[in-house]
Amino acid sequence: MADVLRIAIVNPNDSTRENHKAVLLGMDIVWLEAECSRYEFFADVVEQTNPDIGLISLDSNPERAIELVAEVAAKAPNCTLLVTSNSTDGRMILESMRAGAKEFLNEPLKAEELSTALMRVSRQLSGTNDTVAKGCKVIAVAGATGGIGSTSIAVNLACALEADEENSVVLIDLDVALGDADVLLDTIPEYTLADVAQNVARLDLTLLKKSLTRHSTGLHLLPRPVQLEESRLVDAESLQRVIGLLKTSFTHMVIDTSKGYGEFDMLAMQNADDVLMITQLDLPCLRNVVRLLMTFDEDELLREKVKIVINRAGKESGQISLKKAQETIGRDIYWQIPNDYRVMAEVRNNGVPLVEHAPKAPITLSLAKLADALCGRQRDPEDGSDREGKSRRWLTLWPTK
Repeated sequence: MADVLRIAIVNPNDSTRENHKAVLLGMDIVWLEAECSRYEFFADVVEQTNPDIGLISLDSNPERAIELVAEVAAKAPNCTLLVTSNSTDGRMILESMRAGAKEFLNEPLKAEELSTALMRVSRQLSGTNDTVAKGCKVIAVAGATGGIGSTSIAVNLACALEADEENSVVLIDLDVALGDADVLLDTIPEYTLADVAQNVARLDLTLLKKSLTRHSTGLHLLPRPVQLEESRLVDAESLQRVIGLLKTSFTHMVIDTSKGYGEFDMLAMQNADDVLMITQLDLPCLRNVVRLLMTFDEDELLREKVKIVINRAGKESGQISLKKAQETIGRDIYWQIPNDYRVMAEVRNNGVPLVEHAPKAPITLSLAKLADALCGRQRDPEDGSDREGKSRRWLTLWPTK
């Protein structure tokens, strides 16, 4: 898990304050502890919330803001202060530094510059020159059509990732109307995405963990709302905050998107490091993949994230050939998951993941290898063992070839 820096911000300008929040919510190593719109209240806010970092915008009233820097530095010496401004006036920069600011950042605030400053702060707080821990790996799983097995892949991929002792994994069911990740894991959640989204402004990391459903594999689940009308309690802003907070709490996040490619699904894919596009070797599915990639062309970064995954490979002789599929899509196939209807029917109907029900099955090993590939590791194709020697808990129960 990445080290989380708790941050409080003050900015009387609504527009730039929203920009600051948007930048912070997109970062893995920070959690927005508090925000304030008036300089006169910020010192008290810092005393009450005790954040690691205070971010003060100078532009609304530079003279008063610099006084605030000195005030907060005196009252909360353990809070590292950063200041931002549109101005590059040397005198103002010098005065803010003398007052107690550790970093000066130019407006508009950019994620890259803030991240660099936060890494320096993190090294100072930890007393080491090592870089901060890696952030959360986010994987969005999307289907080219319904009934293609994308939810089964999302659930079992998340369990495969969790099987590595170094990983902590959360699964979000983003199909707010018809999601069934909780059914596949045979769990009855106490809280759902609607509950967490509605209360995210009041949640801290401890309460968030308690709001998730923990499976016997160790996987944490945030399921879709129970009632259809509860989906209205989730909006894009609250979902972004939920994702941002979860990214600070886990090493890996798997998001099972809906098949509607709506606002929530696109937000999840924009937050993801990899987007697994699940399809089959038939014409309707491949045509949908082509249509989706044409849409993703409008966002070059999003298109580059997409990895084509063939599910139920070898299902029947009438399938389109892999070569023809690649020609149709216009890009390489990233992964093929073998067809095993009997095993998948059993795990779906029993609510037991593959790693527990059929750990030696080819489909289970394929998903384990996919998990390793997404994490930048390789496994021996003969026995599925990790070449780097990092064994998975469930594989140690059976001898390798």
